[in-house]
Amino acid sequence: MSNVRTHRAVWLAAIVVVALGFGIALVKVFNENLVFFYTPTQILGGEVPTGEKTYRLGGMVETGSVQREADSLKVRFVVSDLNSKVPVEFNGIVPDLFKEGTGVVADGQWDGTTFVASEVLAKHDEEYMPPGVEQ
Repeated sequence: MSNVRTHRAVWLAAIVVVALGFGIALVKVFNENLVFFYTPTQILGGEVPTGEKTYRLGGMVETGSVQREADSLKVRFVVSDLNSKVPVEFNGIVPDLFKEGTGVVADGQWDGTTFVASEVLAKHDEEYMPPGVEQ
């Protein structure tokens, strides 16, 4: 009888160890892939962690701030969080949803005066409908 109990206890312990290992791995992967963005106020206030070379800036594209260079993919615009403004420079193709007055998240680096973006992601509001989808 004690042999059966020992066998069950070993199996139960093995299941607990495997479940615990799986849970720890899941939390680790989640934390590594969790992406935060910093607001213009945080960037200008020096709240960006040191040692991180690239991070995300999030906010609204300031109305009237988008400037495109002729014969180039370079775009300059200002991101605001309604308290502070950060100029952004991006050399590439911006998403179709990118426009003044809408939300944006940009990956890149702060050089002290300008956020130099390597990627720009446009955000849409909850009323957005993809082109061609009509209700």
